[in-house]
Amino acid sequence: MSSHISNVRPEPDQVLVDIANYARDYVINSEEAYSTARYCLMDTLGCGLEALSYPACTKLLGPVVPGTVVPNGTKVPGTQFQLDPIQGAFNIGAMVRWLDFNDTWLAAEWGHPSDNLGGILATADWLSRTSVAQGKAPLTMREVLTAMIKAHEIQGVIALENSFNRVGLDHVVLVKIASTAVVAAMLGGTQEEVINAVSNAWVDGQSLRTYRHSPNTGSRKSWAAGDATSRAVRLALMAMKGEMGYPSALTAKTWGFYDVLFKGKPFTFPQPFGSYVMENVLFKISFPAEFHAQTAVECAFQLHNQIGNRLDTMQMINGIDKIYITTHESAIRIIDKRGPLNNPADRDHCIQYMTAIGLLKGSLTAADYEDDVASDPRIDALRAKMECVENPQFTKDYLDPEKRSIANGVQVFFKDGFQSQNVIVEYPIGHRRRRGEGIPELVKKFETNLARRFPGKQQDAILKVCEDQKTLETMPVNEFVDLFVI
Repeated sequence: MSSHISNVRPEPDQVLVDIANYARDYVINSEEAYSTARYCLMDTLGCGLEALSYPACTKLLGPVVPGTVVPNGTKVPGTQFQLDPIQGAFNIGAMVRWLDFNDTWLAAEWGHPSDNLGGILATADWLSRTSVAQGKAPLTMREVLTAMIKAHEIQGVIALENSFNRVGLDHVVLVKIASTAVVAAMLGGTQEEVINAVSNAWVDGQSLRTYRHSPNTGSRKSWAAGDATSRAVRLALMAMKGEMGYPSALTAKTWGFYDVLFKGKPFTFPQPFGSYVMENVLFKISFPAEFHAQTAVECAFQLHNQIGNRLDTMQMINGIDKIYITTHESAIRIIDKRGPLNNPADRDHCIQYMTAIGLLKGSLTAADYEDDVASDPRIDALRAKMECVENPQFTKDYLDPEKRSIANGVQVFFKDGFQSQNVIVEYPIGHRRRRGEGIPELVKKFETNLARRFPGKQQDAILKVCEDQKTLETMPVNEFVDLFVI
C-alpha cells in the first residue's frame, strides 16, 4: 500500500513567522544599539570606499549593461553609478566585503552582519528618490539604522547555536535571510508578504563554502555577500508583487531545508530577537584580518616591538626553532593553512601568513595580501616554523555568551635557547569590552577611508553628519547618499 502525503497547505513555520514579526513590528528601544549602528554605518561605508582602490573589486561594479543609468535609482557611494536596487545592492555589498575589513559576528556560525547594508541602503535610497520624485517624504537614516539593527539581529541570533559551516554551507545564507526580511518590511510588506519572501530565501540555492577553503580559496568570498544581499532585494520585490511563498520551507519532510541541507535538525534559538547582536558586534578596526586571527596579529605586533630586530634577514629567521600559535578550535578549522597560498583571498584566511606579517612589520594592511608583498621569502620561512595548538579554555570562552572572546597567543623559540614572551590577547580592539579604546580608532579609520576618495570639503561635510546621532538620524536617505557621490 502507498502512503499518501497530505496536500493540505500547512501554517507557516514558526521560524518564518518570528522573523517576519520581528522585521515588521519590533520596536528598538536601545540607545546603545542605535549609537553602535551609527558607527557600524560609518565603518561599513569606509570599508567600501577603501575597496574602490582595488581593480579586482571595481571591475565587478556598475550596471549589468554598461552605460545604464536608472532614473531615481540607487547611487553607489564613491562612484557615479546610479542603478536599480538589485544591482545597487550587489555593488555596495561587494565593496563592503571585498577587503574582509567590516564587522564580524562569531558563534556556532560566523559572518559579517554589515554585509546586509548593501540591500538596506540600496533599497532605502531608491525608495527615497522615488518618493521625492512623486512629491512624497523620503525615508530617513533612522529607518536605515533600524533596518541595520534588525538585520544584524536576525543573522546573529540564528548564528548563535546553528552551524551552517559544519554542513558545508556558507554564512552568506544568513545575509540573504536577514536582508530579505528587513527589505520586505521596508517595502511595506504585510506579515504574509514578508513570510513569502523569507520562505523563498530559504528555498533558494545556498552557497557552498568551497571558495573559502583550500584548495579552492578564491575571490568569490569577496563578492558572495553582495550576491546574497542583492538576491534578497529581488526576492522581496517579487513578494511585493504577489509572488507566493512556501510555508513549510524549513520543516517539509524530505524536501524542506532541514532535511535537505541541515541533516534533519531544526534550528535552535537560545534567546528571542532584540538588539543584542548590534550591541555586541565585533569591529575590525586596526587591520584587515579574518577575525579568528585578529588577536594573533595583535600578539605579533607586540612581539615585533620586542624581537623584530631578530627577524630582519633569512639567516636570522633560520635561527628560529619554532613558533607556537595557541588558539581556539574554530581558528584551527578555518584558517590554519600550510602549503602554497595562491592569491590575496587565500592569504587573508591563513593565520600563519597574517601572524608572519605582524612579526615582520608590526603592521598589517590590505596591500600586504598582494603578490608583491607575499613574494618576500621570510614570510613562508616563518610560516614553516609555526604550529597551531588548541587551548580548550580559549575554545570554551569563545562560545561563552558572557565572554565571546577570540583569544590567541604567540610565542617564538630560538635555537640559541632564547624565547620570547608568550603574548596572549583575549579580546580584539573591536570587541564590546574594548569600545572605549576602539571607537576613536574606528573614527580615524573612517577619516582615512574618506580621504582616499573625496576632497577635503566633502570629507568635512560627511563627518559633520556622521558624528552627530540626531543629525544623521533625521537626514533623508537620498541626501545622505548624495554626500558620497564623487
